[in-house]
Amino acid sequence: QVQLVESGGGLVQAGGSLRLSCAASGRTFIMCAVGWFPQAPGKAREFVAAISRSGGDTSYADSAKGRFTISRDNAKNTAYLQMNSLKPEDTAVYYCAASRGQYSDWRPVLWYEYAYWGQGTQVTVSS
Repeated sequence: QVQLVESGGGLVQAGGSLRLSCAASGRTFIMCAVGWFPQAPGKAREFVAAISRSGGDTSYADSAKGRFTISRDNAKNTAYLQMNSLKPEDTAVYYCAASRGQYSDWRPVLWYEYAYWGQGTQVTVSS
């Protein structure tokens, strides 16, 4: 069992930056891929970034490439999402998710492939 707690959200102006953190409890975090999924009001949960259990492989949505960076520190049981050049359309509740996979480079982009979810952190970007 892995429990996830997100932090770092807030209100920022367009063009600004935020760094989200996803702190995990449980000894199996090191075996889990981690993904970030924002959900705006009235919209479906979307994929923005994922990282393999070792941190050596990452995937990004086209909307996040060049602006967002996902990383992890397994010694601290924490994953991060650095968000730069934020836009009003990035406004959403950002959820961290984790799941164990068979392969070391596994980092799913589909939300239903993740078993564990945090409670979310609100990101609001003003124009």
